[in-house]
Amino acid sequence: MLDIAPAPVTAPPRARQRRRRRRRWSGLLYLAPALLLYTLFTVLPALHTAYLSFFNWDGVTLPSFAGLGNYRSVVADPELRAAAEHAGTLILFFSVLPIALGLVCAAIVARRRRRGLAVIRAVVFLPQVLPLVAVGIIWRWVYAEQGTVNQVLQAVGLGRWAQAWLGSFDWALVAVGVVGTWVVSGLCMVLFLSGTQRIDGEIYEASRVDGAGPVREFLSITVPLLRPEIAVALSITVIAALSSFDLVYITTGGGPGTTTVVPGILIYRLAFGGGAVGLASALAVVLTLVIFAVVLVITRLSRERP
Repeated sequence: MLDIAPAPVTAPPRARQRRRRRRRWSGLLYLAPALLLYTLFTVLPALHTAYLSFFNWDGVTLPSFAGLGNYRSVVADPELRAAAEHAGTLILFFSVLPIALGLVCAAIVARRRRRGLAVIRAVVFLPQVLPLVAVGIIWRWVYAEQGTVNQVLQAVGLGRWAQAWLGSFDWALVAVGVVGTWVVSGLCMVLFLSGTQRIDGEIYEASRVDGAGPVREFLSITVPLLRPEIAVALSITVIAALSSFDLVYITTGGGPGTTTVVPGILIYRLAFGGGAVGLASALAVVLTLVIFAVVLVITRLSRERP
């Protein structure tokens, strides 16, 4: 006589649905505290800023409805366009240069892995964890007339180039950009160094057997396989460039003149010093939309091709 094992007992469909709903509500309860804080301190202020952008308000008296007038001013005002151009220039220093340096560093490490990689990561990532206020104060000393940069120039016989870099109409924006490159490069390098750890070393060995040199390995293996990390680094650094405020405020305050004014500085001046809260809100909304659009484009371009 054959022994027939009893069929497994399965819960009825209604019971399974109840368990699923219970698990779903449990997950929402775990998310509720963070979601509440995010709504109170991010979503609601953002909606309020968008609301204020349709009014002319000095922050004290009653506001008057302006419609799209503030947004037309954002597009037409040459000072606002100049601030956008300065932010675009900072993308070169906050994004392009750090990513290029990080890729080169990652390629060197991937070609010949060496001991002490953890120490290298800690050293290059150190500027990223320092408060930007402290970074700005330190670099003000470095760029001062008797600072490190001018002392080095005098030591190598280039004393005629010594100047107050942060007070120069020609070099102030570049000087701030170099600080941004120094700060952000550590983040890019750590991202790319982590990415190289998942690249199979046999790929490099096979390419060397085929006669590929360092440049060919870099262009054909390292860069394509680091596409996800490049997309993340590009998104973070572009956002940092477009929304820069604290570093510029501490180092130059937007000067000399308006040569280093960026949208963040302009929003601060309009809202807290110029009595134009509505215009500042409109500029903040436009800046947010631009950042969203740029990140969306980067995300779409970085997707894996079929």
